[in-house]
Amino acid sequence: MTIAIDRPIQQKSLSFDEFLTRYADDNRYELIDGEVFDLEPTGQHEEIAAFITTKVCVQIDATSLPWFVLQRGLLRPSNGGMTAFRPDIAVVDRSELTKEPLWSDQSILTLGSSIKFVAEVVSSNWQNDYARKVEDYAALGIPEYWIADYAGLGGTQYIGKPKQPTLSICTLVDGEYQIHQLRGNQSIISPTFPKLKLTAEQVLRIKPQSGSI
Repeated sequence: MTIAIDRPIQQKSLSFDEFLTRYADDNRYELIDGEVFDLEPTGQHEEIAAFITTKVCVQIDATSLPWFVLQRGLLRPSNGGMTAFRPDIAVVDRSELTKEPLWSDQSILTLGSSIKFVAEVVSSNWQNDYARKVEDYAALGIPEYWIADYAGLGGTQYIGKPKQPTLSICTLVDGEYQIHQLRGNQSIISPTFPKLKLTAEQVLRIKPQSGSI
């Protein structure tokens, strides 16, 4: 199986401003603690991101909420220093954007209150999605975070043994994420989109093997 390569570029640490100068217009890069990561998404990675985006957009449209899906933006925590995440999917609350100091000039968010939902499709550097971003997205107060691990790449401490494709639904409770792992035909329960009717298998795009039970 070919998987997305999420790898650091070997170079000196960059400040946020230096990162913007070099990479702001290319949505395959993000900055974590001064280190630039080249996301290099594969076709299946993009299929899953597009599928989640489509389903989320339908829910937003059906409820007439003042929300939209961010296409090419960066999430820079206000205390993040040399960090600027580029989520695969981020649902933004338009009514909160007047509080964003950078939004009028650049597609950059700094406040967790602007974001209602975020999802990451796991690539080879899975530690960022399962550890660093779980911590930072929770600290920002983002209510719901999905980790779509279609290739079962996460460490066994996160997805268990044997490793297998897993969708982790992280729901914010008292400042920390409660994480529910879903596989196969298990149904998704989304606090942000309660009318969403999907299974983990549908999101992860898993094709049953012939002859399987």
